[in-house]
Amino acid sequence: MNIQKQQVLAGLSLFLLSVFAQGQPQEQTYSVKYNFNYLGGENPRQTLDLFIPESLEEDETLPLIVWIHGGGWRGGDKKSGHSPNRIPTFVSTGRYVGAAISYRLSEEARWPAQIHDCKAAIRWLRARFKKFGINPEKVAVWGTSAGGHLASMLGTSSGLKDLEGELGKHLRKSSRVQAVINGYGPSALLQMDDHPSKIIHNAPYSPESKLIGAPIQKAKAKALQASPITHVSADDPPFLHFHGTNDQLVPYHQSEILHEALRANDVTSTLITIQGGGHRLDPSYTRKYVLPFLDFHFHDRGMEIPNQTIPNLN
Repeated sequence: MNIQKQQVLAGLSLFLLSVFAQGQPQEQTYSVKYNFNYLGGENPRQTLDLFIPESLEEDETLPLIVWIHGGGWRGGDKKSGHSPNRIPTFVSTGRYVGAAISYRLSEEARWPAQIHDCKAAIRWLRARFKKFGINPEKVAVWGTSAGGHLASMLGTSSGLKDLEGELGKHLRKSSRVQAVINGYGPSALLQMDDHPSKIIHNAPYSPESKLIGAPIQKAKAKALQASPITHVSADDPPFLHFHGTNDQLVPYHQSEILHEALRANDVTSTLITIQGGGHRLDPSYTRKYVLPFLDFHFHDRGMEIPNQTIPNLN
């Protein structure tokens, strides 16, 4: 091969590499601020971590995405939000501020303590929107399993006094959220045993009964209050649900009926059905579905995510 031809090929290669690089998202650096107690106390369960992009300019505000951990309301903590495919994915785009929150578990406090904590955390964040560069009109919540349940509760229970609680110093701030990502969260506690599962949800030792403080079928009023589907209304924010058809812990039916109830009330709701999927989400779903969902609703980028059935990747 002659020198002139080599030079042409080398130049073409550099050009193609530069075009490819320009089409790739450039990840932004960010800082993490740990263990803010959103009630001003000392309970480590009532703390949150903040993720702030270094590119955030003075007086700029960005949408906020809040991670709520799972664990059957009796385990887990905010550290799970630090996984690379969770909050860091969003903050590294430079388009979002992030937070990961902990809340009191069922062994420490019974329902509705968990949703009271989550709402207090949202109010605390909204009260500091200028300090941390948060757009208070664009707050999303995301969780899986018990975290999906609490995210869905935040989405459906805005303004309900018994579920707002009276925690913290910012009771005049709204706990309303503008988008919900629900990963296989319970939505109708009293219907869980109507479908196959490895857990007897009506039993006194089930996660749901431990949350309520009594067997759910013997405390129906409280179980209904703790069910997101009970509170669905036309002013609820857009929802994105994920659920595997072979989930042995939270039946697929739970997301299906919540999705249908939201749609019946003219609420934007998308259900991603994972054919044969279990009780988990593949990490690739964050960039493939969750980020585009929020970009569409908060940044007017791309297209709305349609309902779809996808193959199980695990």
